[in-house]
Amino acid sequence: MRKSHALLAAALAASLFAAPAMAAYPDHDVTVVIPKNPGGGTDLTARGITMMMEKDLKSAKFVPVNKPDGNGIVGMVDVSKAKPDGYTLGMVTVELAIFPHQKPPKTQLTYDAFESIIAPIAAPAALIVPKDAPYDDLNGFVEYLKKHPGEVMMGNSGMGAIWHVATLAFENAFGVKVKHIPYPKGTADIAAAMAGKHINGTLADPSSFKTQIEAGNLKILAVMSEKRTKMFPDVPTFKELGHDMAIRAWATLVAPKGTPKEVLDVLRASAKRVTETKEFTEHFLKLGIDPTDIIGEDANKMMKDDDAMFEKYLGSL
Repeated sequence: MRKSHALLAAALAASLFAAPAMAAYPDHDVTVVIPKNPGGGTDLTARGITMMMEKDLKSAKFVPVNKPDGNGIVGMVDVSKAKPDGYTLGMVTVELAIFPHQKPPKTQLTYDAFESIIAPIAAPAALIVPKDAPYDDLNGFVEYLKKHPGEVMMGNSGMGAIWHVATLAFENAFGVKVKHIPYPKGTADIAAAMAGKHINGTLADPSSFKTQIEAGNLKILAVMSEKRTKMFPDVPTFKELGHDMAIRAWATLVAPKGTPKEVLDVLRASAKRVTETKEFTEHFLKLGIDPTDIIGEDANKMMKDDDAMFEKYLGSL
């Protein structure tokens, strides 16, 4: 009898001095660092996906903070150095796979400093040409290039930037040559140049040309993605046409490396539930953004694969 009393007393004492149970994640505000200016595609995407995850989780607010300094490098570095507890997240963009391989490199930071939650945007390079171009499909365009080597002028977003690299990859894959015409201010200038017949085409995010495509001024021949886009579901992919190419401008919601698995599981499960709602697709399409649902390890793999691809093509510049 005395022994049982002693055991009970020991158990009570242990319970009094036991460490408190870990609170369920998240139980307070989560900071989300956005490495771009307010109002742009990355900013709108980050705010949209975290707004929906906040509603899904119901236990904490996601607080966006814009840090666009240094072409976004400052914000991405800050996230990589944050305490890996799930309370500082951030968006990293495709530049993370580009900047380390430029000459000289703009940063040593790479994808392996992060754990992916979701890439809600991965805009593919689309082959876009004027409406009266003498070709109506990818094969016809390639045949034309082979008959006119180095004559066709293709607009890009600047030397070493993503749409320039997409065009380099295109040349390499099809054994053709084009003239690279840079428009560092962005796709609006590329679209204007095509409308004015100053260039013959581009490989770029098709959502940026949606208005002119719908007006019939431009046409899309194919997109460099694994599957057709939601915004242009009638346009075939390069893969469908027999060319396994996927080049995309992505933005991924990430946590610092070392974030506990149980925290990542909560965030990834929430992101998955969000992408399965009607609101997810409708929200982004209204903003002119073609949403994707690349989650967790799939997003990690995408960033790793693209890092290797950009290393290959930028090394040839």
